[in-house]
Amino acid sequence: MEEVPHDCPGADSAQAGRGASCQGCPNQRLCASGAGATPDPAIEEIKEKMKTVKHKILVLSGKGGVGKSTFSAHLARGLAEDENTQIALLDIDICGPSIPKIMGLEGEQVHQSGSGWSPVYVEDNLGVMSVGFLLSSPDDAVIWRGPKKNGMIKQFLRDVDWGEVDYLIVDTPPGTSDEHLSVVQYLAAAHIDGAVIITTPQEVSLQDVRKEINFCRKVKLPIIGVVENMSGFICPKCKKESQIFPPTTGGAELMCQDLEVPLLGRVPLDPLIGKNCDKGHSFFIDTPDSPATLAYRSIIQRIQEFCNLHQSKEENLISS
Repeated sequence: MEEVPHDCPGADSAQAGRGASCQGCPNQRLCASGAGATPDPAIEEIKEKMKTVKHKILVLSGKGGVGKSTFSAHLARGLAEDENTQIALLDIDICGPSIPKIMGLEGEQVHQSGSGWSPVYVEDNLGVMSVGFLLSSPDDAVIWRGPKKNGMIKQFLRDVDWGEVDYLIVDTPPGTSDEHLSVVQYLAAAHIDGAVIITTPQEVSLQDVRKEINFCRKVKLPIIGVVENMSGFICPKCKKESQIFPPTTGGAELMCQDLEVPLLGRVPLDPLIGKNCDKGHSFFIDTPDSPATLAYRSIIQRIQEFCNLHQSKEENLISS
């Protein structure tokens, strides 16, 4: 059986069946005729559903273990400190859903209502949805192929009753695979504000972030910026900083300069972050004056500024 070319432009592309990479493809004639471009009806349904969501932010990472879910949770908690702001946190890390634990919601269940699935609420203005709420035990393994993962993401975006939301934060798994393609495809018509990409200072993490940035550019996903996590350790007693993960190639700052993407900030290592995540507590409440909290708040402010600017540009385009 012949394989689809690795650099296939896609059935819904203007180059479908006509590009150089299409030569010899068994689907070339079908794509060129336009018969292969059959949009998923869920895209329009999700677009309609997302009309009540002002801003949509994806949190990405090139590899696991860099603190992506931790950042997603802190971004949601930080934004929700304004009681007049409604926040939704969606966990689409299907095989490794850690958001319920980090948000202190382990053991909670999703409820079905006439208007769809109801999120689980941390606060009145902070709702959460995760596949972790659908498992009988936190230790259950989710052993699903791509189509079933995609179906779950579609259901989360189409069937969850978020209500009026200011920010939807989507915590994704590491890499650039099925889940990422699905969420970008389903939200494309609903306008994603952009992606925040999480890394750590060492080159082994940065090389995967470069791929993530390349992915964003290929799928036309705006990049809000990069956050360097675990960026040095500040001793709570002597206040001196140590580099636990030395930035051997210049860290995120040099990478961002080279690739012309914004560096949103650096979050230092703090053992209390991990401790609070394990307990499901807010790090901001327990350590309001720590260097990590101040770094988070500065990054959150920059993300808000980006989203507000993005909204203003869209409104200007509509009015013109």
